[in-house]
Amino acid sequence: MEIMEFEEFVDERILVSHDTFRKKVLKIKILEVSDEVSPSAWKFGDRVKVNKILVTIKHLETQLVEEGEFDIESIEKELIEKRHYSSTNRWVPTTEIKNGYLVNSRHTTLISDASALGYIEF
Repeated sequence: MEIMEFEEFVDERILVSHDTFRKKVLKIKILEVSDEVSPSAWKFGDRVKVNKILVTIKHLETQLVEEGEFDIESIEKELIEKRHYSSTNRWVPTTEIKNGYLVNSRHTTLISDASALGYIEF
């Protein structure tokens, strides 16, 4: 058995979101971040701008697992063109990323544009 420091341990529950009826769970892995420097690090701390994510949805009743890669940057641009707005905030505090996965409190902000365009239903 491999021993790890307590600080390295991540409770799986903080990485998973449930849908309203608790029939699905969602998990987001960050695949690519921008090398752009946060313009207001002095105010919000260390953050990274997320470009691509891998969304995994598990249907609890059937155990079916769906995965899809999303280019958040291009989805944001598409929503701005089609609807003249974007609700995505791709800047994520580095403390909200655990082992490459985004904590559940940030899931909605990253998938809101994809949801608005019908690319994802959760």
